[in-house]
Amino acid sequence: MYFYYERFGVIMNEKLLHTPEGVRDIYNSECGAKLMLQNNLHHVLEHYGFQDIQTPTFEFFDIFSHERGTVPSKDMYKFFDREGNTLVLRPDITPSIARCIAKYYREETLPIRLCYIGNTFINNTSYQGKLKEVTQLGAELINDGSIEADAEMLALTVDCLLKSGLEEFQLEIGNVQIFRALIEEAGFTEQDEVSKLRVLIENKNMFGVEEMLSAKDMSEELKKILLQLPELFGSLDILEYAKGMIKNSRALEAIERLEKLYNILSIYGYERYISFDLGMLSKYNYYTGIIFKAYTYKTGEAIATGGRYDNLVGQFGKEAPAIGLAIVIDQLMAALSRQNLLKKPEAQNTLILYKEELRKEAIILAVNLRNDGINTLLLKAEDDKSQEDYLTYAKRMGFGGILYFETSQEIKVIEAATGNVQIANVEELIKR
Repeated sequence: MYFYYERFGVIMNEKLLHTPEGVRDIYNSECGAKLMLQNNLHHVLEHYGFQDIQTPTFEFFDIFSHERGTVPSKDMYKFFDREGNTLVLRPDITPSIARCIAKYYREETLPIRLCYIGNTFINNTSYQGKLKEVTQLGAELINDGSIEADAEMLALTVDCLLKSGLEEFQLEIGNVQIFRALIEEAGFTEQDEVSKLRVLIENKNMFGVEEMLSAKDMSEELKKILLQLPELFGSLDILEYAKGMIKNSRALEAIERLEKLYNILSIYGYERYISFDLGMLSKYNYYTGIIFKAYTYKTGEAIATGGRYDNLVGQFGKEAPAIGLAIVIDQLMAALSRQNLLKKPEAQNTLILYKEELRKEAIILAVNLRNDGINTLLLKAEDDKSQEDYLTYAKRMGFGGILYFETSQEIKVIEAATGNVQIANVEELIKR
């Protein structure tokens, strides 16, 4: 479909005004709210001592290959450079951070705290309406494999969500070592089998799990545990219940780590936000210990995810334990908006409206206001537009108010939100 764009005298394809499936424009007050939210959360990361890092939007395909444990190749946006190397838009930022750690911090043995804000790209069409480009704000704590580091990252996640304005949310915590220990004991060795069982448990598909287990030779006790794994979620009591069922020493160690983690988070005073899911797994296979997801009302997707990945940095040449978190800004904004909790920035821009003969006075005032740190726009008034037209425009664009030069002696000060008008002296305003 085509249309005639009269102002520029060109014919355009209407399709070009739309974005591809899975991406969208963010503008006006929504864009302002997003930037304000990102800044508020970034301050929390700074308060915990995290320092910023920026990695490229696209990297070599091998950074995110299947062996790293990231997303499948089919879900990546791939292209080629002049030398024929396969490049991808990053589907995940953690492997990029791991690469940087191995490159720039190879000799560092004490903890490294890095944080970032960036977009990720997943070419996944399995969900209608799901965004393929999302903004993540995250933090990575490297060279620290302690339970205290686990607790700090979880406390940081809670603090970020509280800072966002959320009042009700839950941080669900699991440990991938429970699943890995049990499937090894059960004799699952084929990667395809393990992946299929992981998906069934993560989706809490009890019938699918039972069908897979029936084809394996294992004890009835172990089969019962694996069948119940998708149902083992809840408060601290679920850990005690699981310890009574499970005999595998490695799985028991993983559960005991969750108990210790809860005790430390209680010192932070955050136990009310914590629950456990022993069947929790992740699409990212590089996780080696605790994993977590945060949920809130009126959104089916996790608003924050993270976990321990003690082997990933080693794949780039530096052995280093690590744990990270990622807050999905787009999901968090959607949840805040649906709960009527999304904070929008206050109108701060001032519009100076002037008649042509008062251009000099308007420019001088604008310079003074900008030097004082006030956002100021200049606009020459058109004869065919009324004061009401400009007031409506100011509201539409989110301006705080209008300074309207009508004479060389007086200026109208118009509040955009209410339309209230006061008269000020031009000379006094310029001097001030």
